[in-house]
Amino acid sequence: MKKTIIASSFAMITCFAIAAEDAQLPQTLFENVDIFNGTENKLYEDHFVLVEGNKIKSISAKAITVREDAVVIDGTGKTLTPGFIENHAHLMLMGPSLPAMESNTTWEDFAIHGTRMAEMYLMQGFTTVRDAGGANGGLRRAIDAGDIVGPRYYPSGAFLSTRGGHADFANYTAPVGEQTNFGRLNMAQEVDSVAEVKKYARNNFRMGATQLKYMQSGGVVSAFDPWQLLAGSPEEVGAAVEVANTYGSYVMAHSYRKEAIIGALNAGVKSIEHGFMFDCEISELMEEKGAYITTNLTAFDPNLLEIPAIKNVPSSLAKAKSASAAFKDYIPNMKECPAPRGFQTDCVGSVDACNIQIAYEKKLNNDFFGPFESLKTLTSVGGEIAKLTGDFMNPYPDAKLGVIEKGAYADILLLDGNPLEDFSVVGTGDQWFGAEKRPDSPKSIQLIMKDGVIYKNSL
Repeated sequence: MKKTIIASSFAMITCFAIAAEDAQLPQTLFENVDIFNGTENKLYEDHFVLVEGNKIKSISAKAITVREDAVVIDGTGKTLTPGFIENHAHLMLMGPSLPAMESNTTWEDFAIHGTRMAEMYLMQGFTTVRDAGGANGGLRRAIDAGDIVGPRYYPSGAFLSTRGGHADFANYTAPVGEQTNFGRLNMAQEVDSVAEVKKYARNNFRMGATQLKYMQSGGVVSAFDPWQLLAGSPEEVGAAVEVANTYGSYVMAHSYRKEAIIGALNAGVKSIEHGFMFDCEISELMEEKGAYITTNLTAFDPNLLEIPAIKNVPSSLAKAKSASAAFKDYIPNMKECPAPRGFQTDCVGSVDACNIQIAYEKKLNNDFFGPFESLKTLTSVGGEIAKLTGDFMNPYPDAKLGVIEKGAYADILLLDGNPLEDFSVVGTGDQWFGAEKRPDSPKSIQLIMKDGVIYKNSL
């Protein structure tokens, strides 16, 4: 009897294995497309790209044979590109100010805003977003489960910041040690010792972070911190790196001053955020350390001083003026000594306002660095940054992001035109402040596919 049961069980397992082999993944074939692969300053014209399941199965200059049930899309005259990657967003932070979020915002408000931001980003062509602080793992779980629509998502958990630092969002009269709204929700944590850095860094990973965010410099709009601040000792920054290393991941650091950037890189930080005082010495050190930089180019916009949160607050206006003078060499230095640079928007505000800012950030990238560098910033560099999360903290470890190549994830856009000649087809906006509400998705982005699933097809 025992032998009969074992034989029957083996037969069932064999049948299941055969059935699994016979199961066919859905196919989507893009015909006659021009390909920007994310890494080369050229288009591969009139090609065929086969998606099978959630990955790119094959790429060919010749026709590809597919099954009868395959979806076939004629991309004649269109450019197929990798889905865009945003490396510095804050999907949970709706504004209108930090005090308002601290005092008058509940977890429901944050969650609803994050859900709407996630869908907006995907419809703007971003199939991957790295959140630079303020979000735990819940939004990613909901997106990956198909409960809400959004991009692949790499959250950082709570900002890690010293008392009086750039993520000290407590009310002005809050005494030392009092728990804040941001703290209760693990959106920002005050860390003033090596032990506290380690405790909250570990908690971030526990809460679903894929990497850590340390606030090393001050800011302009924030209340208590001069932008020149060097927050956190080398030992405290190193403690965050130590914890990240134990998870096989990395630290991103909010760093403005040259001293802050160099200190972060020497401590093992792999992603410099903003990095406005970037120069050729920093570029050399970044190459040595295998590090990246992401910079919000709106910081160099001549209308920056017109932002109400800056213009109407004397202390912020004074900080913005001194910062603008100190940061003036960033763009020429980046052109002279380029470093791997990821796309960054850093918007805090309403969904409509961030939609406008994203489109304007795309435009500024092209204005300052041209179409190829801008496209690479939007695609392959972001894919490399995503890989920094390592083998076991990366939620999407099975294939490459940000490139069009065999075996890569099928995160794909079809653009109505050639972005190397007309960059506006990526969905740029010509105006920041005072701009009209933008459409839910740019007309020129005619197809959006993430993980092999089509979310928009206007062809």
